[in-house]
Amino acid sequence: MRFELFIARRLKLGGSDDRSAAPNLTIAVIGMVLAIVVMILSITIVCGFKSEVKNKIYNLDSHIKVTNSAVLVNGSNYSTVDANDVVPLIRDNAIAGNLAAISLIAEKPAILKTADDFKGIVYRGVDSCFDWHFYEQSLAAGRVPAVCDSANAGEVIVSQKVASQLRLNVGDKVLTYFIDERVRVRRSLIVGIFATDFDEFDDMFILGNIAALQSVNGWEPNVGTYVGINTHRIDEVQDEAYDIYKLLMNDAMEKESPILYSVSDTTRNNVSYFSWLDLLDMNVVIIIILMTVVSAFTLIAGLLMIVLERINMIGILKTIGATNGAVRRIFIYLTQKLIFKSLFYGNVLGLGLALLQQHFHFLKLDAESYYISFVPVEINWLYIVALNVGVIVVSYLTLLAPSMIVSSIKLSKSVKFE
Repeated sequence: MRFELFIARRLKLGGSDDRSAAPNLTIAVIGMVLAIVVMILSITIVCGFKSEVKNKIYNLDSHIKVTNSAVLVNGSNYSTVDANDVVPLIRDNAIAGNLAAISLIAEKPAILKTADDFKGIVYRGVDSCFDWHFYEQSLAAGRVPAVCDSANAGEVIVSQKVASQLRLNVGDKVLTYFIDERVRVRRSLIVGIFATDFDEFDDMFILGNIAALQSVNGWEPNVGTYVGINTHRIDEVQDEAYDIYKLLMNDAMEKESPILYSVSDTTRNNVSYFSWLDLLDMNVVIIIILMTVVSAFTLIAGLLMIVLERINMIGILKTIGATNGAVRRIFIYLTQKLIFKSLFYGNVLGLGLALLQQHFHFLKLDAESYYISFVPVEINWLYIVALNVGVIVVSYLTLLAPSMIVSSIKLSKSVKFE
């Protein structure tokens, strides 16, 4: 063992009597602990927030959409997709193994009308293959529509926000007006009320049976606005969207079909949300930089305290032949005790608060502003380990320059220093 490390291990922080410098070193430890706690909470909260918002975006919209590239079809105001031309082709391909659900979906603007009020909405009609799992978890009352049975084509679920605005409850009937060249009216039955806390979606969409829209538009049972595809591997959604696009293009060229399909993914369809989430990373970087600066000044102050308390020892070590470099290393090792002590308490406190929030959600948010009703937390252990390693490395580099003060201490004065 090197003698510098040997000596440092046997020294106490704060001097031989451990009284005069102890309060100052305690303040230094508290400062570093608070900085580490702030960095850990910043990372876990931003990771949790991004994960929660992305999860809602992925569940509120199809991961991949296949639409007809034509602007108008057969004089209609909307392009349409024939599921018989798209769905079997995708299901018979190797990429189908990565897909969770493929469903035919239709969307159309409409007006909900009660006896006292009305509201503009978008009616989203889905078929029997639609994945209702997210909406079942988000239900505040009732159930999801029975889209397997065309006899229940009038069943819909509305958001809690729409239900509140129109004073609707489960079991109420409401008129839905579809306006194109002429007005078509359908009677809808409210069978469920959901709350996703995603204000833009809750304020706009209601969900029901695609048969209702097919009836309104005069479409065949296999025709809709687009084919919605959900994938098991959301991180690779762009690659899978491209694979589906190539598959459809190759099939169109082989059959010399005049129909060209457009394939888009969630990140492309919701680019504004994802760009906003990416900006949050910059906030974390700024916080980490500020906390690193605070920790650096705290460490430098702590090192100077330790050196001032050990000036006599410096003189003795130099008297017996210790070099300035050796003495500097002793004090760097000694200050590292402060670093590891701060890391231990900082991680315990920071991760402890994060785990409490993760399980009990005691810190709340305004759902209308943040899309979530509580402060979300996600502990990414890779980021936590990287943060701790970074703190150790930066702390060591921070100590190199201030430790040079040992070289300026004169041997003749250090032995007499009181």
